[in-house]
Amino acid sequence: MLGMSLGVFFDQEGKLNILSKLRRLNQIFASDGRAVVAALDGFVFSKATTGIDATSARIARLVDAGLDAALVTYGQAQTYEHELTKVTTILRVDASTDVYDPSIPKTAAFFDVNDALKLDAAGIVCMTFPGADSRESESHQMLARLARQAAEWSMPVIAETLPFGYPITSTQSDDPHYIAAAARFSAELGADIIKTRFTGTADDALIVKNASRPVLALGGPKTDTLTYFKFVYHCIEVGARGVAVGRNITQDPNPVGMVAALHALVHENVKPELAFDIYKRQTTND
Repeated sequence: MLGMSLGVFFDQEGKLNILSKLRRLNQIFASDGRAVVAALDGFVFSKATTGIDATSARIARLVDAGLDAALVTYGQAQTYEHELTKVTTILRVDASTDVYDPSIPKTAAFFDVNDALKLDAAGIVCMTFPGADSRESESHQMLARLARQAAEWSMPVIAETLPFGYPITSTQSDDPHYIAAAARFSAELGADIIKTRFTGTADDALIVKNASRPVLALGGPKTDTLTYFKFVYHCIEVGARGVAVGRNITQDPNPVGMVAALHALVHENVKPELAFDIYKRQTTND
């Protein structure tokens, strides 16, 4: 699926180390090629960050419940250094330049592959905004720059591709044909994994087919639990390789149960109703 390019570097003792991109990808994805990823990177995009700190602090319990990886910010990697040793991390390298207006996709790269290497992250992630006026060019150039740098170190790049901006603002921004084209554009610019929205329709299969890379479904807005599980089940059915979930984990009263249920949906192909039973049985007690 992906090349075996090698990243060569020296450790603190001066010994030569070689990591392939495939090895890093295998840290993100489980042996079945799928992944449940917690998106804990909201602090650099929004003031709506309820639950992220509490989730980061209990990351070991989420790993025990079936979490495969976590998207984190540079600050989180330091604040929760001990806790995050329990999980594969992916560094968020971009951030908002207008954090109080989340409707506008104004972002810039504040970190890069060197920072990810220092933090022992398995990959990096950045956003792109196809169709968002000047932000399209800026975000795509950022992705291409990061992909070129990442190739030198065999570091996987996740492109979080959001047609027209953060929220769904038009029929086009939630159209599988537009999302599919955006996903492929990111792949052509060097992304190894695509993180993007799914619509809940049969045409979502177009997104997976056109991307030519593994696709993680965005967690989406906070909704009722069974409805969300039906959505995740749909995403896996049409070919998504997993989910990257923020608020549906961090703002859920039972995040451990949520991760256990998502693990069952993604890795065990269980039905939504069984996932809901798993969610109710697995409780979060601090």
